Order: sequence, then structure tokens, then C-alpha cells
Amino acid sequence: MFTNLSLRAGRKSTIITTNLSFERWDEIFLDPVITAAMIDRLTHKSYMVNMNGPSYRMKETKEWLAKQKEAAEFLIEEKDEEIN
Repeated sequence: MFTNLSLRAGRKSTIITTNLSFERWDEIFLDPVITAAMIDRLTHKSYMVNMNGPSYRMKETKEWLAKQKEAAEFLIEEKDEEIN
């Protein structure tokens, strides 16, 4: 990743999304010097958008699960009616 960022720095746009703050990146990349250099290249002349709020994926998953539960309950009710 460091090589890609170094080659792109100042030449191409780069978008990176993460749920980890920069302070925790060294947990992933394990080398604090390289991690600091990557962060430096990423943040130099950059626009950072910090998005906080409810997860759309979580909301969609909950809605999907609710629909699945409704469908399962409907099928169970239909089978019960057929049996009776």
C-alpha cells in the first residue's frame, strides 16, 4: 500500500474508506514509521470527510431480517391451516 500511495502522491486521486482512526493504523500495518509515512502522503493536500451516524447496511440488514421473519411466520401459518 505504501508503494501505491507513494507513486500516486501528487499525481492521481485516491479514495480510502476505513472505520479505523489514523491512531489505530499501526495495529494493521505493524510498522509505525511506514504507517506514519502513508498517513502523511494521504493527508497532504487532502480532503477528509469524517462520517458518523447510523449504518445504512445495519438498517438494511435489520429490515431484511424482519421481512424474512414475516415470510417464515406466514409459511408456518399456511402449513398449520393445511394440517387443520
